[in-house]
Amino acid sequence: MSDTRHFQVVIAGGGLVGASTALALARKGVSVGLLERRFCGAQASGVNYGGVRTHGRSAEQLPLAVRARRVWSGLPELIGIDGEFVVSGHLRLARRDSDIDALHAWSAMAREFGVQSQVMSGEAFRRRYPWLGQAAIGGAFCASDGHANPRLVSPAFAAAARRAGAHVQEQTPLSDLGFDGWRFHMRAGTERISADWLINCAGAWANNIAGSFGETVPMKPIYPNMWVTEPLPRFIQHNMGVYGGGVYARQVARGNCVIGGGRGHGDGEYAQPSTATTRAVMRDACALLPGLRNALLIRTWSGVEGETPDGNPIIGFSNTTPRLLHAFGFCGGGFLLAPGVGEVLAELVTAGATSTPIDAFSIGRFAQSSASAALPIK
Repeated sequence: MSDTRHFQVVIAGGGLVGASTALALARKGVSVGLLERRFCGAQASGVNYGGVRTHGRSAEQLPLAVRARRVWSGLPELIGIDGEFVVSGHLRLARRDSDIDALHAWSAMAREFGVQSQVMSGEAFRRRYPWLGQAAIGGAFCASDGHANPRLVSPAFAAAARRAGAHVQEQTPLSDLGFDGWRFHMRAGTERISADWLINCAGAWANNIAGSFGETVPMKPIYPNMWVTEPLPRFIQHNMGVYGGGVYARQVARGNCVIGGGRGHGDGEYAQPSTATTRAVMRDACALLPGLRNALLIRTWSGVEGETPDGNPIIGFSNTTPRLLHAFGFCGGGFLLAPGVGEVLAELVTAGATSTPIDAFSIGRFAQSSASAALPIK
């Protein structure tokens, strides 16, 4: 097939996971093609809340989260911009006594991974956070967390990958995917391409690619609901959430408050915010943050993300096909993780293994089939 363009690695999906993987591989000198059916960073990666948070992660995710957080500290050197990344700390609020107990338990567990979380309640908590409402009786604070602007960060990773030598192609759907026992073959728009490796980073649509190789997972689309206020006097000091979920909020340097919670609507392909959800969650947000009570909301939005039954992503080797890797199903929590995932996938391609534990994310926990050996690029 002399008219077929060949790459060592083809990545399906130009979101933050795919773009960070392309960048990591290109920096290692690997020939990589990043193919995106729409625009890089325009799906969930570019319309999420923007939390850069290790706080509250499951024990399975913490090693990857810690690794990813180190990448965020070097963002300007890596992608050329800081992405409005602010180390604001993350405050996880408690609304009942049982929440305080759970925060103490999480804090003890996280210390084993080097993550520090200070639990507070009572008068000391009230003195420290006079801007919080009475609905919050305590909380836990992780000083190393923060927030960033996904509309800047996600496209910047794709641009940095292109500068590093990756072939980045947008508005190019993949079709006719197959594996002949040695190489992957597919159609990228109207062009035929082949690859030694294929990495599936297609987000909420990743089952379409996985299914081409005989494995899918019980993933469903979710539509996180978010909105932003007019600029307000600064009062929210940290990126913040609530134990058990339901409300999250941060305030940017311009004074706008970004708030989220609940779900919007969608059809699996497109998403819309929900007015009813916004009103209900905003009432809860105002009980926690009285400074929001007279705020004007200027925009609402949603996006499409994939959610797995256990709340953990799929990361690692296919169970059916050699040199096929998956990285999807981040359940709305992939913004922090993505740069770390990119490093992990690059290690799997070039070395056949990674220093970060990812066994809990294997596709095999859902799709039972025979495992395939992986051959690293030499």
